[in-house]
Amino acid sequence: MRNEKRIAMTDNQQALHDSRLKATKDNPWPYDEVKVVPSRYYGRWLSALVIAALIALVADSMITNENFGWATVGKYLFSPTILSGLLTTSWLTLVIMLLAIVLGVLLAVMRLSSNPLLAGFSRSWIWFFRGTPVLVQLIFWYNLAALYPTVNIAIPGVFSLWHGSMNDLITPWTAAILGLGLNESAYMAEIIRAGIASVDEGQQEAARALGMRKGQYLKRVTLPQAVPFIIPPTGNQVIGMLKTTSLVSVISLSDLLYSAQAIYSRTYENIPLLIVTCIWYLVATTLLSAVQTRIEKHYSKGRGR
Repeated sequence: MRNEKRIAMTDNQQALHDSRLKATKDNPWPYDEVKVVPSRYYGRWLSALVIAALIALVADSMITNENFGWATVGKYLFSPTILSGLLTTSWLTLVIMLLAIVLGVLLAVMRLSSNPLLAGFSRSWIWFFRGTPVLVQLIFWYNLAALYPTVNIAIPGVFSLWHGSMNDLITPWTAAILGLGLNESAYMAEIIRAGIASVDEGQQEAARALGMRKGQYLKRVTLPQAVPFIIPPTGNQVIGMLKTTSLVSVISLSDLLYSAQAIYSRTYENIPLLIVTCIWYLVATTLLSAVQTRIEKHYSKGRGR
């Protein structure tokens, strides 16, 4: 069999050599007649030209239209009032997301628990906070004193830890953190639950076979493997929360939007101040997106694409 294969290969090589010898200028090598023609993407170029034309028209309109007030934008872009509002927005986003993530982990674990009471409580929490508008929840917390004018934190018959007015306890800051944090915890609970569910059940069985308790394999086995699946949607939630904090302006908390409103309520330059607000939101979301990308790359090391 090996000799026959060698003879066949030799015959093929001889035929190829003979065909090359017969090739002349009038009778070129057959494969030289094949011409490679690049593909024409007329639709791609046409759409690119249309988009470029639209961008040029919009840019020209924004530059030449004096109503945009670019001089006013430059004047207030680094205004102390605006920067103070930006700091408030950033701080709110950080505190709210930390609260939401902690509560989300607890709710996700409770949702996956075999205890029907814990699972039912988690489902009810998620159902309520996802089913009602976040703005309504925010206003509700801000007006909680209408239901409970005073609050008494105490052990009945033993001692009183704190007693005072609900208005002293529920400030605009407290209402913002509770209203947005509790609402966001419901969404984070579902994200974390989905991440935990993405880990193969065999991992849990192996951990139990090694004698690990439920809390141990959740901390050492399940969560480390679920984190790469949890980070991308969590990053999106952080960016979304940065913009959602603009709702706190309705309870007179001096975030970025409220600070801009405070300025243009005096100067009546609405559009330039709103442009300033948009610029800072874009800067903040761009930075958060870059941080999210770095974190995703860190946790995706060693994983196949």
